[in-house]
Amino acid sequence: MLLSSLIFLFLKGILVGFVIAAPVGPIGILCIRRTLSGSYVLGLVTGLGAGVADTFYGAVAGFSLASIADFIKHNDFYLRFFGGFLIAWIGFSIFRAPPRQTTLKEEERETLLHAFTSAFFLTVSNPVTLLVFAAAFAAMGISPVDDSLSQASILVLGVFVGACTWWLSLSTAVHLMHHKLSDTQLLWINRSSGVMLFGFAIYILTSLVL
Repeated sequence: MLLSSLIFLFLKGILVGFVIAAPVGPIGILCIRRTLSGSYVLGLVTGLGAGVADTFYGAVAGFSLASIADFIKHNDFYLRFFGGFLIAWIGFSIFRAPPRQTTLKEEERETLLHAFTSAFFLTVSNPVTLLVFAAAFAAMGISPVDDSLSQASILVLGVFVGACTWWLSLSTAVHLMHHKLSDTQLLWINRSSGVMLFGFAIYILTSLVL
């Protein structure tokens, strides 16, 4: 395959990854809140966790991994059930958290691990992302490329770069603003974020029985 075609495919992957990551849902709220807590790195790691999860779904769609897609489809209920309760727990924790957090280095390392894993599992727990990627690839004129490892790899790499570009942009913008906010304003942002996350959780869980 020509180098120019691979570059074009890479750019398409970046666009798809950026656009799919951009809507501000539960992960966006979580990334914003963690950045506002006073840790730019914490917000970045949260975005990275979501970006890796998006890349996973992009890989499933790009490589046309039928066995993994079938597993996700058959376990849709349990993934969303787990994700709903996880979002509810995080929302409750954020609602009760102080506006600014100061932690020791050891605690910060644990928090970074928790930030990554929580964002990853929250994103993976939404199987609809796989369908969104499939639709986005189709809209961009990208067909499953399981017959070419190089094409699929370039596409998935583009998705990762695009998703991470969005999370880097979001975290940076919020970090630049957070010093201008008072503790009272941050407290209300915490509470509003917690309520919104809890609302997302209720919506996900009720959708399982309706």
